Amino acid sequence: MSSGISDFRYDSHMGEQAELNSEQVHAERLPEPVPIIRKRNWPEIIIATGAVMTFCYFAEWELAVVLISILLAFILAPVVDLLQRLLRVPRGLGSLIAVLLLVGIVYGIFYFSYNQAMSFVDDLPKYSNKIRSIMVGFRQKTEKLEKTTENVLEAGKEDKDAVKVRPASPWTDIFTKSFGSFSHALLPLSFIPFLVYFMLTWEQHARAATVMLFSMENRHAAYTTLGLIAAMIRSFLVGNFLVGLFIAGVSTAVFGVIHLPDFYVVGVISGFLSLVPYLGVILAMIAPLVVGLGQLESSQLLIIALTVLGLHLLGLNVLYPKFLGSRLQLNPLAVTIALLFWGWLWGAVGLILAIPITAAMKIIFDNVETLRPYGTWLGE
Repeated sequence: MSSGISDFRYDSHMGEQAELNSEQVHAERLPEPVPIIRKRNWPEIIIATGAVMTFCYFAEWELAVVLISILLAFILAPVVDLLQRLLRVPRGLGSLIAVLLLVGIVYGIFYFSYNQAMSFVDDLPKYSNKIRSIMVGFRQKTEKLEKTTENVLEAGKEDKDAVKVRPASPWTDIFTKSFGSFSHALLPLSFIPFLVYFMLTWEQHARAATVMLFSMENRHAAYTTLGLIAAMIRSFLVGNFLVGLFIAGVSTAVFGVIHLPDFYVVGVISGFLSLVPYLGVILAMIAPLVVGLGQLESSQLLIIALTVLGLHLLGLNVLYPKFLGSRLQLNPLAVTIALLFWGWLWGAVGLILAIPITAAMKIIFDNVETLRPYGTWLGE
């Protein structure tokens, strides 16, 4: 009996051991879990990108007004905080004071610029003969080049005998289109003071509400991203202002030494126009060269051109990286592509907003795990 019981116990033990061994072997044979890789649906991404670009193209002024209002709100935010801290002014009243101050400054700039433009128009006949002689010489060279090109191309007999009619320049059409574009932009631009006011009064609420749009695990990343974008915009605005102020001061001093008419106005305009990426050097030269065309000698005009070029290179390669390099961290290729894209999409407004938009996109890419490769590509 005892042997039977022992045999039963032995057999049971062997059975349990066999089951354990079979489970262990089965577990060893199971393949390791493969991480799920979600394939990107490129057709949907392309369609969504095209829809966004189409919306940006047709809503040019509306989106530009919102972005410009955001930049102005960041400029005026320290003023509101100062009024709140020192004078105990309520935030709503402080925002109203700041907006009215901005409107007054803009009106003063336009009024002063208009008076200077009218003064320049009144003085234009004094050196119009000089400008006319330069334009006549340029026109003669152009006509000579056209004749040379026609001889090289050797147009056919029928083309030679035919009378070529060149239609007059449609100045009325150009004026109508320009007026239509301006009138179309006038309505969105009128919303800027109101948008800036509400952005200033609802700053904390808007930021908190924006963070609450995200899920709980992503709210910290959203809060950090918004803070980095705000710091970048402030640095961008302050850096541009300091660089423009330096270039404007040096330009004004040089233009005053060579006795350029209205040098104190032209120097400021040239200095801040030099901040426009890539095209700034051309825009910054136009105002002083036009003003000094009939008043200064050729050597003095050359000094103006060299001064503008040197200050532009100094600001772009030395001052700009010093004040903005640590915040933007964009490589030159990404900046160039951004300027081409936004300039094509929005024109002059796109050239102004291209860098802050691209820098904000890089900050978003760096804080979203799936988009970090794109942020790395945009970075230095």
